[in-house]
Amino acid sequence: MVQQFISSDRTLAAPLLRLHFHDCFVRGCDGSVLLNSTSTNQAEKDAVPNQTLRGFNVIDAIKSAVEKECPGVVSCADIVALAARDSVAMVGGPSWVVATGRRDGTVSRASEALAQIPSPFANINQLKQNFSAKGLSVKDLVVLSGAHTIGIGHCFVIINRLYNFTGKGDTDPSLDPAYAAQLKTICKPGDNTTVVAMDPGSSTLFDADYYNVVATRRGLFQSDAALLNDIQTRVYVTLQSSTNGITFAQDFAQSMVKLGNIGVLTGSQGEIRKQCAV
Repeated sequence: MVQQFISSDRTLAAPLLRLHFHDCFVRGCDGSVLLNSTSTNQAEKDAVPNQTLRGFNVIDAIKSAVEKECPGVVSCADIVALAARDSVAMVGGPSWVVATGRRDGTVSRASEALAQIPSPFANINQLKQNFSAKGLSVKDLVVLSGAHTIGIGHCFVIINRLYNFTGKGDTDPSLDPAYAAQLKTICKPGDNTTVVAMDPGSSTLFDADYYNVVATRRGLFQSDAALLNDIQTRVYVTLQSSTNGITFAQDFAQSMVKLGNIGVLTGSQGEIRKQCAV
């Protein structure tokens, strides 16, 4: 099913990877990001960082195909983890072994998503704290940031970096001035719809080019640029950028296994949902 979706639209790989990341950072990899809000509860899905998620239709299509084969066995959380792995592999990235047996959580709160998902505006200390809270290392942080080798960012996320960084009509000085000028031709203040490639030129190819982008101060988000502000993350960026990603593929696979093991529900915890959104 993943192959079917990705071959007709390669841009779906990044959203499917992001879905797994956003799931795992809130209550562990329990499918809580898939649940719909109710009249009495605002779910993770509706939190600001999740309002630009997509790919829910892909997960639902896979779930219904899997239910036909073996009803009530495979969780939505496992489907999200497997779809992330397959998506990356299908756009040129590494593959990895996904352990299965995650069960689906029954709680989903927008407030938790807002508090725990790393922000594109975060500085390096905030990012290290976010990752450490989930049992992930500084190396995992710089490696998993490499996911930004695919996908897009929304103009509204970088408008302040471009036009009003400290509230004085200025541009973030950590952004390459020539690239900032180019971005200003694409993103205008008040633009809520336009998107920009995270890794211009190969945004649907999972390569190590993200590290060249960051090393040359063209990282789109403040959280990308932040990787140059810590000795350990900067050394990694420089290494991958100067060696065409010598260890990136294997590092990414290892960090993704760690990500997929965060806060997993097993045994009699949680449930196997019949529909992923309910």
